Amino acid sequence: MTSTRIVALGHHQPERVLTNDDLAAMVDTSDAWIRQRTGIATRRIAADDESVADMATAAAGKALASAGLAPADIDLVVVATSSAIDRSPSTAAQVAARLGATAPASYDLNNACAGFTTALAAADHSVRAGAARHALVIGAEKMSDLTDWTDRSTCVLLGDGAGAAVLSAVPDGGTEGPGGLQGVGPVVWGSDPTRADAVRLTGAWQPRFAQDGQAVFRWATTTLAPIAEEACRRAGVAVADLGGIVTHQANLRIIESVVRQLGATEAVVAKDVVDSGNTSAASVPLAFSKLVERGELAPGAPVLLLGFGGGLSWAGQVVSCP
Repeated sequence: MTSTRIVALGHHQPERVLTNDDLAAMVDTSDAWIRQRTGIATRRIAADDESVADMATAAAGKALASAGLAPADIDLVVVATSSAIDRSPSTAAQVAARLGATAPASYDLNNACAGFTTALAAADHSVRAGAARHALVIGAEKMSDLTDWTDRSTCVLLGDGAGAAVLSAVPDGGTEGPGGLQGVGPVVWGSDPTRADAVRLTGAWQPRFAQDGQAVFRWATTTLAPIAEEACRRAGVAVADLGGIVTHQANLRIIESVVRQLGATEAVVAKDVVDSGNTSAASVPLAFSKLVERGELAPGAPVLLLGFGGGLSWAGQVVSCP
């Protein structure tokens, strides 16, 4: 068995910025109403001809270049998405072909907003078991395709984008961080199927996003902090030692509530939801990549990743910052 480490990140967002004032011209809402309830100021919207695979490839290409690896070095590609139109070939296979990877295992994974952290855990397990050495793990969503632009309770939330991580094998006994963390800590994951209807993308294509916002808010603000604490415990990292916290960017009030319950006063907290909205499976890698790009996280610092959403599902782990 080997250990794994995230060696590089990359992200991509569409050019078009949709502001709260733009939305106020479309539905009965206002900038103040949206900010008060969600913390969101803007979100990015993909062009009609910009697909999930396009955004995933752009983010993956940046991560691959940052890692200093060639496409032929990648032997596993996993794309977390709930908005890709194509059933086959998978988005992962399309990304692999566009990058020029030679013969990687490739598949898509749908666990909604917990998709990236779930995919990261699956790739981590594959690398540790010796089934891969270098993996591309991508979260990519075009949520604008699934948005009901007449529903003011949901259309204000969603945005498009992609984030990617290169996960590589490292020998056991390598450089350790706080608590002995070498790279990617053990995952804490699960679901509450009795509340599966709280977040929905159901029906024939083209489905529309719907949710019971109050139920999700209550669940997230009462359930997630203990899950985050368990992820830290399994990684051998004290909450006080966290250098960063990157949760799913669903709602600024949820993020702030979870961080407050954790008492992680020294950690840099991702709040990309303000600029990007809720990008589902893309939100964790997108926000993480931005923090690293801006130099807000120290290399090697332990960072808590926590995805949660439809299912209701969750997956979280502590990783060493690349």
